[in-house]
Amino acid sequence: MKWESWRETPFSVKLLLSTSFMMNMGFYALIPYLTLYLTGSIGWTLAMAGIVLSVRQFSQQGLAFLGGVIADAFGYKGAMFLGLGVRAVGFATFAFCTETWHFFVAAILSGLGGALFEPACSAAYAIITPEAIRKEVFSLRNVLSNIAVVGSQIVGTALSAIDFTYISLFAGAVFGVNAIVIFFLFPPIRATNTRHSIWESMSTVVKDKLFVRYTFILMGYYYLNMQVFLTIPLFVENVTHSKVNVGIVLSALSLFVILFQMKVTQLLEGYQQRLTLIGIGTLFMSVGLFLFTFADSLWLILLDVFLFALGTMIAVPNLVDVVPRFAPKDLVGAYYGFNGYSIAIGGSFGQIAGGWVYDVGLRLQTPWLPWTICLVIGFWVAWMLYRMEQQTEQIGNDLKKIARS
Repeated sequence: MKWESWRETPFSVKLLLSTSFMMNMGFYALIPYLTLYLTGSIGWTLAMAGIVLSVRQFSQQGLAFLGGVIADAFGYKGAMFLGLGVRAVGFATFAFCTETWHFFVAAILSGLGGALFEPACSAAYAIITPEAIRKEVFSLRNVLSNIAVVGSQIVGTALSAIDFTYISLFAGAVFGVNAIVIFFLFPPIRATNTRHSIWESMSTVVKDKLFVRYTFILMGYYYLNMQVFLTIPLFVENVTHSKVNVGIVLSALSLFVILFQMKVTQLLEGYQQRLTLIGIGTLFMSVGLFLFTFADSLWLILLDVFLFALGTMIAVPNLVDVVPRFAPKDLVGAYYGFNGYSIAIGGSFGQIAGGWVYDVGLRLQTPWLPWTICLVIGFWVAWMLYRMEQQTEQIGNDLKKIARS
């Protein structure tokens, strides 16, 4: 990040960046190893593990719309504090699960916490970050998140060698500390929605057909993105016969982003077609996943992961920057919350269907099957976002002609 931009960044944004770093440290220390724990020590199928992950995902993103509306109406600080506290309890609960239903309770608690803090956090970023440096801040957040992922893999690998219980307790403690930091250090942000009821806020977002369409298309992006938590770790372990290599691959994914994210952002700085960029990034991700079909060594896997990482570097800063461009200033939280349905549905489907298709591919001796589906989805997302970009540009041109006349 440019020094001038960093100096313009308010203290509250810097505090959010630090808490985002810690949240990713706790999250990624737990979730990838939760899959391995459920399929290994507990003896579940990958599809069953995918259901637990999707329940957590849907509990979070399915309720994020309501969480965002509540944050707009009652304030972002309180929503973040409460959500971080609930997630801390949910993640720590995984340490004490002995029955199948216990895991689902922990997953629901973890997701509910995210539904409260994630839209509030995203809206706070968008509201208190000066627009001129917003994209740089979001890029930096992506870099810091991936630095946290590298650290989390070191912690996760070390703790998994002892017992999964310690990973769960570590993740819960990280979110608990973040809740305390937000409570004492984050300045209150006045609720921006003083004109609409909760129902009116939700209705306004749903009636925005262009934004609803954008959210629907992003389900394909999150189908691909969620493979990081499910099929990729298992694929790496199956190919290399080493859990350590799972940490190496996930750390490499993050390291690529750390090294090249800001450079990619700077190279694309003059390219204003954000929807098209998201589509191009998604396409790179799908190609990286498809090439797993031919990967039979750690080095080939790392090469494919680089393409996947490059796709996220192109897409992610634009993903978070596009939402506030759709949203009225008093409904930013609601728009971020509704956009969470793309993760809720696309991510949940990616985890359930992705795990099922992977199992089917192994059974039928067609290892190319899950990765080919990923490639098709990548092409579909890229094409749909390109068409949407062209249509929005046409609408903008028509409005300018009307204004001139």
